[in-house]
This record gives sequence, C-alpha cells and structure tokens, in this order.
Amino acid sequence: QVQLVESGGGLVQAGGSLRLSCAASGRTFSVYAMGWFRQAPGKEREFVAALGWINGNTHYADSVKGRFTISRDKDKNTVYLQMNSLKPEDTAVYYCAQNGGVEPITTPRNYDYWGQGTQVTVSS
Repeated sequence: QVQLVESGGGLVQAGGSLRLSCAASGRTFSVYAMGWFRQAPGKEREFVAALGWINGNTHYADSVKGRFTISRDKDKNTVYLQMNSLKPEDTAVYYCAQNGGVEPITTPRNYDYWGQGTQVTVSS
C-alpha cells in the first residue's frame, strides 16, 4: 500500500503563489510517475501536471503551462507543485497521485493511489 499526504493548500489572492507538497510512504519503490490533478465543484477531475519518476520528464496541462512547476525530492519521496500567477479559475481541490507504470500519465484512471486532496481557493 501507498499513502499520499498533500499539504500547502489555502486561500490566496489572484496573482499570488502557493506551493503544494505530497509526501509518499509505503510501497514507493514501484513509482513510475507522480501527478497532480484538480477537481472544481461540478466538474470532472482534470490533469494538472505529471513527472516521470525515473527520467524526471514533466508534463503540464495547457491551462497551467508557464505558471505551475512540478518537482520532486527523491530522497524524501516528496513531489511538489509550485503555483504562481494564480487565477480564480485555479480554485479546486488538488490531488496528488501515484502511477505504477501505465501510460499516458496524464489520465487520472491510470493512477493507482490518491491523496485526500487539499483545497486551493483563489479570490479575485
């Protein structure tokens, strides 16, 4: 089993920044990719960013490209999401997830383990 715990969410004004963290524990040796997804009220869960755990390759949704950065600390089994220039439309519950080896890594159903989510609210 894998446990994922997110932190760092909160309320921020438009144009501000937040840094989300996701600490993984348990069977972390089988990580293929880590991803961040978000879900706003009344909407489906959508891809935000992903990182290949072995090669470090990153992928971003067009809506966050240039504003968000996904990174990792392999020693700490932690993945981060630095969010800059936040917009009200970024408001959502943000989830981190672990992928054990299924492509594409931008698809939520290809992830095996999920965190509990952290709320990000951006005021205008």
